[in-house]
Amino acid sequence: YFKRILQNADNNNLGEKMSEDSNSAILDSISAVTEGCRLPVLMSNGEDWPLAEIISIKDEPPSGKQFYVHFIDYNKRLDEWVDEDRLDTRKIQYPRRDLASSGTTGLNTPKKSTTNSSRPTSPILGNDQMITGPSVLAALQQKQQKNNRKRKLDQTEIKLSPFLPIEVGLTAEEVSSRGSVGCLTDLDIQPATPVLPTVPRQTGSLAAHGDDHAITRIKNMRMIELGKYRIKPWYFSPYPQEITNLDCIYICEYCLKYRKSRKCLERHLQKCPFKHPPGNEIYRKGSISFFELDGRKNKLYAQNLCLLAKLFLDHKTLYYDTDPFLFYVMTEYDSRGYHIVGYFSKEKESSEDYNVACILTLPPYQRKGYGKLLIEFSYELSRVEEKTGSPEKPLSDLGLLSYRSYWKQTILEILIKLQPVEGQEKPQITINEICEQTGIKKEDVISTLTNLELINYYRGQYILTLNKQLVDIHRKQMEKRKIRIDSAYLQWTPKDWAKRGKW
Repeated sequence: YFKRILQNADNNNLGEKMSEDSNSAILDSISAVTEGCRLPVLMSNGEDWPLAEIISIKDEPPSGKQFYVHFIDYNKRLDEWVDEDRLDTRKIQYPRRDLASSGTTGLNTPKKSTTNSSRPTSPILGNDQMITGPSVLAALQQKQQKNNRKRKLDQTEIKLSPFLPIEVGLTAEEVSSRGSVGCLTDLDIQPATPVLPTVPRQTGSLAAHGDDHAITRIKNMRMIELGKYRIKPWYFSPYPQEITNLDCIYICEYCLKYRKSRKCLERHLQKCPFKHPPGNEIYRKGSISFFELDGRKNKLYAQNLCLLAKLFLDHKTLYYDTDPFLFYVMTEYDSRGYHIVGYFSKEKESSEDYNVACILTLPPYQRKGYGKLLIEFSYELSRVEEKTGSPEKPLSDLGLLSYRSYWKQTILEILIKLQPVEGQEKPQITINEICEQTGIKKEDVISTLTNLELINYYRGQYILTLNKQLVDIHRKQMEKRKIRIDSAYLQWTPKDWAKRGKW
C-alpha cells in the first residue's frame, strides 16, 4: 500500500515537472522571437497562417508582449499588432547576420526598390527557398541580366515590334469575322515601351521613396474620424507624435485640420470659415465639384491633405514642399457643405509629361466609380492643354488596376464608335489620333492595345481586330459607369507655369 502511494507521488511530481518544462519551452520560444525573424502568423480572419516578418515588439502588461507583423507577399495595409497566441514558433526563421548587417533597418525584408513596381514590399526569393549567400547571388545575377535585356530593348529601334502580336496568314474572312477596325499607319515608334526615368523624383509633397525605416513601416494611427465616417488607416503618416497615441483623431472635412477630441472638433467647426476646399471651383455638375488649389497659395491645406493621403498611400514619402504642385480636390455636395471624396496632384511643370503626381480616392468612396472619375478629369485637363499625359510611377496596386481599366474602356469606346470614311471598306485610325482624342500618352495606348491582343499584322500592315465577346463585355462595363465628366461644365484655362512670375 505504501509502495503504491510512493509510486503515485513520483508520477505526480513527474507530471508537474513535465508541465513546467513545456511551459518553460513555450516561454523560451516566445522570448526567442526577435525583430526581423519570420514565422507563420494567424491572420485576423482566423483561417490562414501565412509567413510573416516581425517588424517590432512591445510589452503590453498584463497581457504580455505584442508583435507588429508584415505578412509576406501581402499588401502592407494588412500589417497589424498580434498577441503571442497567434504566433507559430515551431517554424521560426532567424535573419542571417550577413544580410541584416548590409541594410540600415536591421530587418530581414529586402529594401524597397525605387523601380517601377506597384507591389508591396516583399522578399525577392520564394517562401520555400532558404535565404543563403549563393541564392542571393543568383537572384542578383538574374536581376542584372533582366536589366541588361531591358537596356538593349530600349536602345533598339522597333519596326516590327516583338511586343505586338503578329498573326501570319490571317485571311480576309478571318479578319472580317473578328471585326477588324482598320489600319494603323504610325506604329514605328522608338521605343514602343515607356522609358521611365532611372531615378524617381524626390521633391514635392508626396514623392516616391527609397529605403524604409522601421518606424515608417508601422501604422501609427488607430482610427480617424472625417465627417460622418470613421476610417481605419492603412499605413504610417507623420502626424505629430502627441496625437498618434490617441484612440481616434478628429479631422475637419473642410480645412483638414486635426483635433484631439470630438469636443475640440465641435469648437473648431463653429469657427471654421470653410464649407468647401480653398481655391477655385472649376467644375460642377450635379453634386460633384472639383476645386483647383495652388500648393504655394494654399500651403497649410495642401500639407494637411498630404498627411491625410499618406494614411492610405504606401508607395510615397511625404515632403512639405507643396509649392511646385497643383491640387485638384473632388467633393460631393449636400446641405451641410462640400465633402472631400478624393484628389489628385500634378506638377506645374513636368519634364516627363506627367498629368498626375499622386491620386487617391478615400476608402468610404471607393468602388463607386469615383476613382475613374478622378482619372477621367485629369485627362480632360490634358486635352484642354492640348497635351498627352501619363501618371507618375510607381502606382499603387489599386491605382494601377484603376488606370488599366480606364485606358481599356476609353480606347475601346473610341474604336467601337469608329465609322468608315466614304470610299473605304473599313474605318481607319492611327495611334496619334487615339492619343489626341483621349489625352492618353502613346506608350500607354500601345501597351493597352497589346494587353488586349487587338493588334495584328496582316498583308504588310497593322490592323486592329475586335471580337464580339470583348465588345459585349465592354458595353456591360460601361453601363455601370453612371458618373462621367462632361467637358461643357469645365470652367478652366491652363496657365503657362514656365513663367516663374506666375508661381
